[in-house]
Amino acid sequence: MEAVSYTAQWTAAARAVESERDGDALFTDPYARDLAAPRGFELLARYGGGGLLPFIAIRTRYFDDAVADVLRETGAAQIVLVAAGMDTRAFRLAWPAGATVYEVDHAALIDEKRERLRRLGAEARADRREVRADLAGDWLPALAAAGFDASRPTVWITEGLLFFLTEDQAAGLLRTLGSVSAPGSRLVVDFVSRALLRSPFSQSFLRGLREDGTPWRFGTDEPERFLAGTGWKTHEVREPGEPGAGEGRWPYQVQPRERRGASRSWLVRAEYVGE
Repeated sequence: MEAVSYTAQWTAAARAVESERDGDALFTDPYARDLAAPRGFELLARYGGGGLLPFIAIRTRYFDDAVADVLRETGAAQIVLVAAGMDTRAFRLAWPAGATVYEVDHAALIDEKRERLRRLGAEARADRREVRADLAGDWLPALAAAGFDASRPTVWITEGLLFFLTEDQAAGLLRTLGSVSAPGSRLVVDFVSRALLRSPFSQSFLRGLREDGTPWRFGTDEPERFLAGTGWKTHEVREPGEPGAGEGRWPYQVQPRERRGASRSWLVRAEYVGE
């Protein structure tokens, strides 16, 4: 698989650890441990300091809740997981009748994931469609070929992706999503702050990512402004530890927004309004 696809395995490993907590897990992913092989737990041990485990747990639950809220608010039934990785939401969440979930990722990852889920006897709870595509190229034709309808509102799930891109690539991806987003389309996305990428406390983690060929490149200290520049209007921005975003589970104090230079992770809901 592509080097960046191994990040899907350590994300699955982190979800397995959370799922196996005794009594207070934020979610349960019964497939995560099997999807983490062969390197997920090894990489999690390598990268796992600095709040990575609680962050992935909080982010996963935030995205779960955000998707449910958006589907209820909008009635949209077309969901696209951009760089789906080892995500199992199509299998573990309750979906409304008629929902179609598109999972976009590299062909090798999708094929490996399909075989593992088959062996586990996993059954999707929605109409799940695999889209084998390279996000670095022109991937919209493959999405359309799978049945995606740009005239219908879409919920885009872009989790754990943008920090692997350059700023221009991240902006380009969001504009690409907007180009096929009917009125009412929504986005659930996460960012890190530029300050986090510069923080001395992050450098060991970031150095490990660089050495493994998966560097983090992009962060923003102003997610609302960045999204607005690509046609997306922010509805909500939260940080881990805030109400509705893992309050009580984040091991660090949430810094006031006006404090400059703080390391932050952003959990965001937005709507496409056009540039």
